[in-house]
Amino acid sequence: MHAGNDIDTLDRATRDFVAARPQLFGIAYRVLGSATEAEDIVQETWLRWQSTDRTGIREPAAFLATITARLAINLAQSARVRRETYIGPWLPEPVDTGVDPQLGAERAEALDMAVLFLLEKLNPVERAAYVLREAFDYPYARIADILETSHVNARQLVSRARKHLAAERREPVSPAVHRRLLEVFLAAARTGRLSALEAVLSADVVSYSDGGGIRGASRIPVVGRLRVSKYLVAFAPRFWPPAEVRWVEANGRPAVLVSVDGTPVALLSADVSERGIERLMWVMNPAKLGPYVASLDR
Repeated sequence: MHAGNDIDTLDRATRDFVAARPQLFGIAYRVLGSATEAEDIVQETWLRWQSTDRTGIREPAAFLATITARLAINLAQSARVRRETYIGPWLPEPVDTGVDPQLGAERAEALDMAVLFLLEKLNPVERAAYVLREAFDYPYARIADILETSHVNARQLVSRARKHLAAERREPVSPAVHRRLLEVFLAAARTGRLSALEAVLSADVVSYSDGGGIRGASRIPVVGRLRVSKYLVAFAPRFWPPAEVRWVEANGRPAVLVSVDGTPVALLSADVSERGIERLMWVMNPAKLGPYVASLDR
């Protein structure tokens, strides 16, 4: 009988975990900006859940979310040190949101590549507070419990994160306008037409290439309409002729996957406002591209 009870208990624990899993991944991914690291956190949460005395736990999902958020914050704190030695600009690891547009959240907030990139500049606790509030709609009392802080401080953390994002980013356009502008940009970039590029870029546009030191990506961001346009024109003749492009979705927005001889070499995402393209984000690091491409073809 005792063994049967153990199996029943483990079955229930497994069911509870599987039900919460999309949300756990969604929390960890937003805090870390890495699908690979988020998977590790979810796995660690599962191991801890198995070895926890679950008898007094009334809300398994809340308990699991707390473990996940705290583990993600700890990893983000050590990742911060690692990213200081990262070669060139660091961009988030893209995710395919075609299957789950909100990636386990109440809302598709804090999922956009540009938002994740900007959240990286906040400390991990501010980031977690923002994610739990904006994407998962957690009440401040619960955020305070998870972060082991006061209700007042939880509000301040979220408010600071909101202010940071509002100061750094203009209101994005609709997905249809975003796609249209990216199409115009792509046509201009492939043909190396300077005036057409300048027409779609905002005055203080920034182009970031994340190659992780592995490929011939620019190791410093390229800033300003004229500089970015000239940079794109200069590399157009060798970059685009052998390339095939495929329209995909990354982090809830239209994106372009660039391949050469069947091998993906870059994923291009953009941050687009009424003024035009504000940020170009080229993910070229194979360690980030690989998992994204694999998920597309599942």
